[in-house]
Amino acid sequence: MEAQTIYSISVKKNDGSDMVLDKYRGKVLLIVNVASQCGFTPQYEGLEALYRQYKEKGLEILGFPCNQFGRQEPGNDEEIKKFCSLNYDVTFPLFAKIEVNGESAHPLYQYLKTNQKGILGTEAIKWNFTKFLVDRNGQIVKRFAPQTTPAELEKEIKSLL
Repeated sequence: MEAQTIYSISVKKNDGSDMVLDKYRGKVLLIVNVASQCGFTPQYEGLEALYRQYKEKGLEILGFPCNQFGRQEPGNDEEIKKFCSLNYDVTFPLFAKIEVNGESAHPLYQYLKTNQKGILGTEAIKWNFTKFLVDRNGQIVKRFAPQTTPAELEKEIKSLL
């Protein structure tokens, strides 16, 4: 069943507990599929910098580890959290590892891809660190390619806060 809004989608937190995204209603969201062994992994640093700068103004960054691209996220949820904490001092929410493409794609990513297609109208996520920007009303504003750095998103994020 497809969700009516992003806020009705249930996700699993990094500790294995369930949570509905309604918790983030009224916030600006940056949703990112992340990986620990990717060329883009250093973006964790930029994501964390954005989070620390704009969290108090209403920004939430939601990290969803994914192992579908070059098996670049082989760890379990505890190992992923430890890696992010030790190497990048990540404090933004990390969720349980998911799939973003294919028949087993998480409902959140089914929703994001359907509502904000990529280049040439494609839905598939191309690689780790694809980013979706969601406004305070739950509308997906824009989809960003993996190579778009967190710093390049700052102006767009500020305009929504």
